[in-house]
Amino acid sequence: MTYLKLGMHHILSIILLLSLLFGVNSCIEKDSNGTNDDSDLTETPISFYYGADLSYVNEMEDCGAIYKDSDGITTDVYQLFKNEGANLVRVRLWHNPDWTNYSNFNDVKETIQRAKSKGLKVLLDFHYSDTWADPSKQEIPAAWLNEINNTPALGELLYNYTYNTLDELSNQNLLPDMVQVGNEINGMILQQGELVWPIDWARNATLINKGIEAVRDIATAKNKDIEVMLHIAQPENGLWWFEQATANGITDFDWIGLSYYPLWSDYDLDEVQTPLSTLINTYNKKLMIVETAYPFTLENADNANNILGSDALTGGFPASQQGQLDYLNQLALIIENAGGQGLVYWEPAWVSTGCSTLWAQGSHWDNATLFDHDNKATLGIKFYNASLNE
Repeated sequence: MTYLKLGMHHILSIILLLSLLFGVNSCIEKDSNGTNDDSDLTETPISFYYGADLSYVNEMEDCGAIYKDSDGITTDVYQLFKNEGANLVRVRLWHNPDWTNYSNFNDVKETIQRAKSKGLKVLLDFHYSDTWADPSKQEIPAAWLNEINNTPALGELLYNYTYNTLDELSNQNLLPDMVQVGNEINGMILQQGELVWPIDWARNATLINKGIEAVRDIATAKNKDIEVMLHIAQPENGLWWFEQATANGITDFDWIGLSYYPLWSDYDLDEVQTPLSTLINTYNKKLMIVETAYPFTLENADNANNILGSDALTGGFPASQQGQLDYLNQLALIIENAGGQGLVYWEPAWVSTGCSTLWAQGSHWDNATLFDHDNKATLGIKFYNASLNE
């Protein structure tokens, strides 16, 4: 018994000594939640985002799509993009899309989980609509229609929806790294039917700022860094939109997000650096092209007419796999030279399947994905390789 007491005494002394020696380090290693996760301390900052909008992937896979890497080996599509060098996944969110089972909250949760499991950053794109929002349509969610003319009430609906969505994502460790407050919001958000011009900036600024406020508040509540992006279609529209927006009190954002499709832009590829530089220098914000694409062929794989045809070609790059890669590499160089920090390919995995869109059976993008008509990665996917050298 004496031996046991002496042994315990010595053990307790050793434990006390060790706790004194290592207690400080233990406290430093623990984060605010008490876990030993110091990944944020060692993570290398990303200087340029090489992104992929993979919003269609879950639906395409349910429709039977598989994805093959450059060697023709069937691979998890998120792992495939990660292997090539992608570091960001963009995903769209509709409010209550009762016409589809995708791009709703549950579908988006799955996408974010898949992206995060591969170590990819996430850009969440709130459309604030039950369907596609774009420069010609900013349709208010049906659930909010009764408040369309009551800006304060509508602002609270937008705030609560944004905050609660992010809060629920946070509770499942799925908070995005960046949030778009609206999608291609060239026109005033939360309208019904045909867009009203000119923009009512008192209304528009109030609503957008409520969305921004919700992101800032959840970031504070969760002690996380979530960056805010405002997204406009085509650089030329960014020039007037951000001028009017900032003049009307929309200033608390981190990123200027742009769609750039040469087919629909006033600026050809060899001209687009000028407006990009102007936006960056004028507003002192980070800039990313969050939507672009280029055809690798002009052939159509199905009954859904291709959106991008020969009129989408620019820079002397042909509709070929090499042309697709050269376009992306050139655009990335232009963005970097302008001072921008990212390029996202829109729907590189929207391949042809037996399923239908709102308009036809198949894919309207099958000639502009980063997979050929046999679902094998095109040369264009090598665009992501540049991130591996940074």
